[in-house]
Amino acid sequence: MADITFLHTSPVHAATFDALLNDVAPHCTATHIVREDLLATAQRDGVDDAALIAAVGAALHGAAADARAVVCTCSTIGGLAEATQARVPITRIDRAMADEAVQRGAPVLMVAALQSTLQPTEQLLRSSAERLGLPLVLRSLWVEGAWAHFESGQREAYLASIAAAVRQHAQPGETIVLAQASMAGAAEWLAETGLVVLSSPRLGLVHALRFIG
Repeated sequence: MADITFLHTSPVHAATFDALLNDVAPHCTATHIVREDLLATAQRDGVDDAALIAAVGAALHGAAADARAVVCTCSTIGGLAEATQARVPITRIDRAMADEAVQRGAPVLMVAALQSTLQPTEQLLRSSAERLGLPLVLRSLWVEGAWAHFESGQREAYLASIAAAVRQHAQPGETIVLAQASMAGAAEWLAETGLVVLSSPRLGLVHALRFIG
């Protein structure tokens, strides 16, 4: 039995989270399930689609069958994952990031490379604010065209386009939230700006590790 099973909607995340787990908790074991079809369905039919909800639930229950905890790394279907009850804890990779963003108390600029991620991540941030009893000033930014770079394997162009959009639109004092796990590398491109830039992989993994002790 694995300590954590990750549910991804892109195969590139498996290596990313294996490396991160080796750095954060090398004693933990992990398995990966990749379901690109779930994101494709969400983009086509929306996250409220009944067939998608059923498919996400089935995938998560399958993941939970042989793990101590399950982590969904896709922000678009993260809300569906978080709402799924199973025999082990299920968490979304971006919940810890949302909590930290809200707790900072500064206005938030949430940046997404996928249009279908905007609404779920807005809801995530607002739910964190409500649960923590804190105010939230939120703006959202869709980096149009960035996802095409990701889909074609042009990682540098993908991250560069995200960083350029943040430089153009961010206001002084805002906390930048990179909505998708694939965007995490853009934080390095923005280091010289002095902006506080939050991404989900490390924060979310540390949060998930609490479920397994």
